[in-house]
Amino acid sequence: MKILVAGGAGYIGSVVTEELVKDGHNVVVYDSLYKGHRGAVVRGATFIHGDLLERAKLSAALREHNIEAVIHLAADSLVGESVQNPAKYYHNNVFAGLALLDAMRECKVRRIVFSSTAATYGEPEKQPLEERDPTAPTNPYGETKLAFERALHWYEEAYGIHYAALRYFNAAGATTHCGEHHNPETHLIPILLQAASGQRPQVEIYGDDYPTRDGTCVRDYIHVVDLARAHILALDILNARSAIYNLGCGGEGYTVKEVIAAAQHVTGREIPVRVGARRSGDPAVLIASSDKIKRELGWSPQKQDLHEIIASAWQWMQQHPHGYADEK
Repeated sequence: MKILVAGGAGYIGSVVTEELVKDGHNVVVYDSLYKGHRGAVVRGATFIHGDLLERAKLSAALREHNIEAVIHLAADSLVGESVQNPAKYYHNNVFAGLALLDAMRECKVRRIVFSSTAATYGEPEKQPLEERDPTAPTNPYGETKLAFERALHWYEEAYGIHYAALRYFNAAGATTHCGEHHNPETHLIPILLQAASGQRPQVEIYGDDYPTRDGTCVRDYIHVVDLARAHILALDILNARSAIYNLGCGGEGYTVKEVIAAAQHVTGREIPVRVGARRSGDPAVLIASSDKIKRELGWSPQKQDLHEIIASAWQWMQQHPHGYADEK
C-alpha cells in the first residue's frame, strides 16, 4: 500500500515506518520536526517536511503520492503539560487532526489508523480496561484524543472514512535504528536510563501514596515494535469497517518502583530516586485489556518481558548517547 505516516519522524512513528518499509509498503513520512528527528526517518521512506495545518502541502502530498491510507501519530502527549496548557492540546490534537481529515476527504483517502490513548478512559472503575468501558478523561490530553475519536466517528458517517483508533499507554524499547529521544525527556524508562548513564543526577517519583501495591502508579508498558505491528494489522480492516482497540501486555502492569528496579537490574547500576508530589491528572492504575484486537486481528505482543523491553532501550542509548543528535 501507499501510506502516509503523519508524525513518522517521532518515536513511535519512526518504528511504524520502519516496520511498514520492511513489509514492502511505499511510505511517505509527513512531519514538521517539531518534536521528531530527521535522523529517525528510516531509509526507504520518502520524507516531507510539513505541518498538518499547511493544507496545500498536505493535500499535494496525498495526491502526488497516490496515498491509500494514513497512519496518524502527530500529536502532543504530555499529561502534565496538557493540564497547564490545554489550548496547545486542543490546537495540535484536535484542530490539526481535523485539518488532516479534511485533506483526506478532499483527496478521497478513506482509511486512517489513529494513535489514540487509554487516557480516554480517565480514572476507571475496574481493571483491566475494555473498549466498551465508559470514557471520562481526567486531563486535556485524554480529552483531546477522545474528541478526535468522536470526530472520526462522524466523518465516517458523513464521508465514508473508515478508521481504527488504537488506545494504549506507555510505549517503550527500541529497534537497532529507532529509539526514544525527546527534549526534554518526560518518559519514565528513558529518564531512568539517562540517570543510569550519568546524564541526569536523579529520577523523581511523582507520588508514592497511591492506593497500589507499593504506593506508586501502575501502568502498562508495551514494546514499540509490538505497537507498530498493531498499527499495520489495523490497516487490514479499513476496507470494510472501523474499530477501536486497546493495546496492552495484560497482567497486572508495573508500578513505578518496579520499573526502577528492572532498570537497575538491566543496567547493573544504581539509580538515585527522589519522591515528589503527585502530578495533576494522573490516575493510580491504568491497564488495558487487548482481548478484542487479539481475537479480531490476531495481534499478540511478542516482547512482553519488562527487562527485555528496557534492555532494547538501553542498547540503543548506548549506541546513541546523545540520541539523534549523534547523526548530525
